[in-house]
Amino acid sequence: MNWLPIARWSQQWRQPGTLRADLLAGLTGAIVVLPQGLAFATLAGMPPHYGLYAAIVPCILAALFGASRLMVTGPANAISLTTMALIAPLAAPESAQYVSYVLTLSFLIGILQIAFGLGGLGKWVERVPHAVIVGFTAGAALLIINSQIGTLLGIDIPRGSSVVETGVIALRAISERRLDWPAPLLVLITLIVMRVWRPLNRIIPAMLIAVILGSAIAFLIERSVSDGFVFRRVTPIPAAIPPLSFPDFQMSTISALFGPALVMVLLASTEAMAIGRALALKRQDHFDANQEFIGQGIANIGGAFFSAYPASGSFNRSGVNFSAGARTPLSAASAGIFLVLILLFVSPLAVLLPYVVIAALLLAVAWGLIDLRQIRHEWKAGPSESIPMVVTGVGTLLLSLEWAILIGLCTALIAKKLFSGRV
Repeated sequence: MNWLPIARWSQQWRQPGTLRADLLAGLTGAIVVLPQGLAFATLAGMPPHYGLYAAIVPCILAALFGASRLMVTGPANAISLTTMALIAPLAAPESAQYVSYVLTLSFLIGILQIAFGLGGLGKWVERVPHAVIVGFTAGAALLIINSQIGTLLGIDIPRGSSVVETGVIALRAISERRLDWPAPLLVLITLIVMRVWRPLNRIIPAMLIAVILGSAIAFLIERSVSDGFVFRRVTPIPAAIPPLSFPDFQMSTISALFGPALVMVLLASTEAMAIGRALALKRQDHFDANQEFIGQGIANIGGAFFSAYPASGSFNRSGVNFSAGARTPLSAASAGIFLVLILLFVSPLAVLLPYVVIAALLLAVAWGLIDLRQIRHEWKAGPSESIPMVVTGVGTLLLSLEWAILIGLCTALIAKKLFSGRV
């Protein structure tokens, strides 16, 4: 085991432009997580600012001790929803007892992840077929788009709506002309800014420019609309660093949380490993799943002492990190540090950031995650590859992420047996 895996990238930091690219990607990621962290914490039943705390210490520790070059660890949609589902029966959401349970859950998850990594269970993750990863990535990208449709179109869609439910609500709103036209207009402008700036992406990430110009254009649109229209913006953020916290080590608490911890380890680890491997394939890196298990475990243990609820690999933020031109894990580590600086010094400016601009960024990120070339390659490879890819992709849309991957793996095993005659 490498005790400081980030050190293996030290040679790349000497290459011209690497540090600049990583730091700018980190700054972009820190800005993007502002509204996401608040929303995900609410999904988890935690006070909103805990979502930002989950994007600081776990993010830095996972970058230092994990195996992925580009994955960003922090609050995530699925793990937030699962936290609420598992802990809400034990305590009232946002109560002091609830917060204590969730922070203790982070600690237990971290212990189990480190144990799995040291036990070599990561080798099973490394055997996940490429077709399953491609299907999972495409399905997760569509889930990101689905989660942003309401914001993109300026309509109300209940949080957690399925792809089908979102489509029905969106089509009905369009047919009844209930759209707030400034929202899709600002989305279009933000996407155009990103596309026009793309040739200069190495100088300043297009996403960062889109955030700044999109926020300014939102202000101009509001001034030009006569009926007093305003975009929904990020809520005020506490200007504070993560406070120290301590898990509850009473045996009654450990006993009550051990079952939920096992479920969360399955979800968090499956999600993180899939994201890490998908990004490794894009850069053709070697991915050490055992080391990533350990890195994720250290991140969650450390987070438990700095007010962070359970963290995992984030598809949204990892996609932003990749698209912003990150080259090494320094980008993810710097994102955590930049977020602290933002909260300390410029948190009042966060209220100027419209959710619509963030939704436009995530739309671009999601589209970039759909690798059409790889999808065509897997499809042409025959049923042994195309069927698992499709099953995993559809399962990601209709089921929880860990079940989608499990079913995809079973399908891959059966398909290989049926269509190639070997297991």
